[in-house]
Amino acid sequence: MYKSIVIAVALFNRGATSRTLIQKANKLVDPDGSITLVHVLDEVPAYLAAAIAREQLMEHRKAIREQLDSLAASAKAKNVDVDIRGGRPSENILAAAEECNADLIMLSSHKPGMSDYFIGSTAARVVRHSPISVLVAR
Repeated sequence: MYKSIVIAVALFNRGATSRTLIQKANKLVDPDGSITLVHVLDEVPAYLAAAIAREQLMEHRKAIREQLDSLAASAKAKNVDVDIRGGRPSENILAAAEECNADLIMLSSHKPGMSDYFIGSTAARVVRHSPISVLVAR
């Protein structure tokens, strides 16, 4: 059993993959453990950020928060947190795990293509650089 699990949440398929990860985490977490859902927003390039209204960005962030809160409701841990960050996904997932004192990171991965062999996927970077166990689901 794990005391602290970080789940990297991707919302590309209405959270279906993340729901599956949460179901698995519910079976792996200690009764007194914690689950932290981490979602990393891509950084908006400065030239685009200037053209997008601040209110629009805030609405987008609010919609993401609502989706994450909905996913968090299905987690069965004693403590469930939601963490929204901006920047490089792999770096932020690893940082969140360190901050939470996590002993497991869970994330999903797509089937690798040629581009992954040259630049690497987020899952591959997390696995490569994580000092703790990583569960990668497909």
